[in-house]
Amino acid sequence: MEMFDAIADANEVIEAENQARREQIARCKPSKPGRPVAAERARLAVQRAKLDEMKPFRKPTGPATRQSIRRTLRAALNAAISQQLITFNPASHVELESGKRPKPLLWTEQRVARWRATGEKPSPVMVWTPEQFGALLDAAEGERLYAFFHLSGTRGLRRGEAVGRDWADVELDAGLITPAKEIVVDGWDPYESAPKTDGSASTIALDSLNVAVLRERQLKEKEKWGTAWKDTGKVFTQEDGSWLHPETVSETFRSILARTDLPPITLRDLRHVSATLTHGGGGDLHTIKETLRHSTITLTSDTYTSLLPEVDKAAAEAAAALVPRARKAAPVAAAAGPSAHARGRERRSAPTGGNRSRRSVAGQRGFPCLPVVGRVGLEPTTNGLTGRADRRRLKGSFGSDRGSRDLYSL
Repeated sequence: MEMFDAIADANEVIEAENQARREQIARCKPSKPGRPVAAERARLAVQRAKLDEMKPFRKPTGPATRQSIRRTLRAALNAAISQQLITFNPASHVELESGKRPKPLLWTEQRVARWRATGEKPSPVMVWTPEQFGALLDAAEGERLYAFFHLSGTRGLRRGEAVGRDWADVELDAGLITPAKEIVVDGWDPYESAPKTDGSASTIALDSLNVAVLRERQLKEKEKWGTAWKDTGKVFTQEDGSWLHPETVSETFRSILARTDLPPITLRDLRHVSATLTHGGGGDLHTIKETLRHSTITLTSDTYTSLLPEVDKAAAEAAAALVPRARKAAPVAAAAGPSAHARGRERRSAPTGGNRSRRSVAGQRGFPCLPVVGRVGLEPTTNGLTGRADRRRLKGSFGSDRGSRDLYSL
């Protein structure tokens, strides 16, 4: 337990140092736009010297990493118990906070408005909409690392995978890229490593826009540096061709984001943006899994599928349309015609004289329209007894005295 307490104390130190570095970066910016005057340049030089002496940004040990440490330690101590080296596993009784991954949420208009009012993010992991990602690309156009952000946001490469990309792993004519290596950071020193998992080295497709953007890389810089150019074979490099430090990419991303009015996300959240764009473009979970090169589809569905509202609504409408119905409901109540009560009122108010009105009454009640012959004065008269007998017979045929009375009156 003392080990995890020490990790928590170290996290507090890291957070304090990161905050101090952010404040010092703010002091290194000119107070006014344009070229600083001599006194301002001297002040900035002093502040930048202080910034160089500070420790670089560091990542604290999060809950998921602490859970992984405990899991590894518990497995090692269980192996020691099986070899009868110890009799008790203390790691089994250590209680830590949950290491469950936070659910990404989309920056909808309502969430953006609430963030502007309160300054609080709805979730630790937020995802831009396509319009918001397009605004970032517009702001980043002209930057050296524009192609980096375009590639990460559309194809979901991790920071280390994109920084460590060799031209040998990119087939522009075929539109393919293979993240075979990555550059990671140990403290501040970068080093080249194998991908995060075996599946991370899978080949993925490049769209035509990414191919066009990558073709423009390094041509002007190679010509500018000439023989001093360092041919490291990397796609993304420093101006002289040397390795690009991963933190340089993060700092560039933060500086571009600060110039926009967009809600905040991290550089890693561009990977979530890629998953959402792939889903919005018609890709299913398996396609997203292959694009992000996950080991299981469960991780994909639990973490990276922040549905676009319009895609979710279209799916709901399509699901409802699949249900067959014997009778389609009228879209508007007025289109269904007058109600049964109104039709009955019309029948009661219709004129009773004339052959046509009697025939129409019989048809409205569901009886066959019998031919009607008008009186000519030579017909024999019928007494009431015969009429009552016929009415009783008709009542038995039609099931109601009212129906027999209506037909008999014809």
